[in-house]
Amino acid sequence: MNVLQAIVLGLVQGLAEFLPISSSGHLILARAVMGISDEAAATGAYMMLDVLLHAGTLLAVVVVFWKDWWSILKNPFKSKTLLLLFIASLPALAAVMLLGDVIDSFFTGWFLGVSFLITAVFMLIAEAVSHHDSRKAEHPTFKHAVCMGVMQAIALLPGVSRSGSTLMGGVSSGLNRKSAAKFAFMMSAPAILGSLIFEGKDAIELGYLSELALVPTIIGVIVSAVSGYLAIRFMLRLINKVSLNWFALYVALLGLIILVLQLAGVPFLPAFALPAVFN
Repeated sequence: MNVLQAIVLGLVQGLAEFLPISSSGHLILARAVMGISDEAAATGAYMMLDVLLHAGTLLAVVVVFWKDWWSILKNPFKSKTLLLLFIASLPALAAVMLLGDVIDSFFTGWFLGVSFLITAVFMLIAEAVSHHDSRKAEHPTFKHAVCMGVMQAIALLPGVSRSGSTLMGGVSSGLNRKSAAKFAFMMSAPAILGSLIFEGKDAIELGYLSELALVPTIIGVIVSAVSGYLAIRFMLRLINKVSLNWFALYVALLGLIILVLQLAGVPFLPAFALPAVFN
């Protein structure tokens, strides 16, 4: 792994994690475009790098919403937000525990084009629903948390955007776009943190840390954190102004291109991809 590869992967992870286009899907594509083979992608160095790149995006979530996190930490037992985040995390946790092997089987490249098309449909629905009723709720409730949590579970599939899916779940259940986007971004923190604990523990026990190139790794994590920060700020600032149909068009075209290439027998997608918990 060199510095350029780390920068590209960090940039892709940071931007795609919070734009409704799927970070896992784009990381698969980025590795393929850079010619990273199945064998190389499956090594401890790249697996550990993927874990640390997600730590970068977690840092971005912490920095952007530091006031909310501080409020939660000061009164954790009285925090409604913490309770809702816990509720919203349960569907994905249950899916991983019960269907983890099944979900991981989709991370072989063949399902990627279909998943991008699913994300496109979700974005079209979110755009249509968000303008259907002007009396949208400004604060998430139990109903919103459950709906967004279910959508986060669906987004475990590679190429299905977690931020896009949860955003659709929020607006479809009556939450306004900006509040849905904010809660969707905050929802990523428990998921990423939990994944870091389990995946990081396994990586350390297997000695993957020793395989990392220090300088490229540090640069990749910094790029992931900075680009993630900018992506969150961009979405929060423009969520009520930008049409989600543009994101839908992008991932739809990407999905169609992938399907055409796959049907043509072009072996451009690596068999290895991220664990289901990272999407």
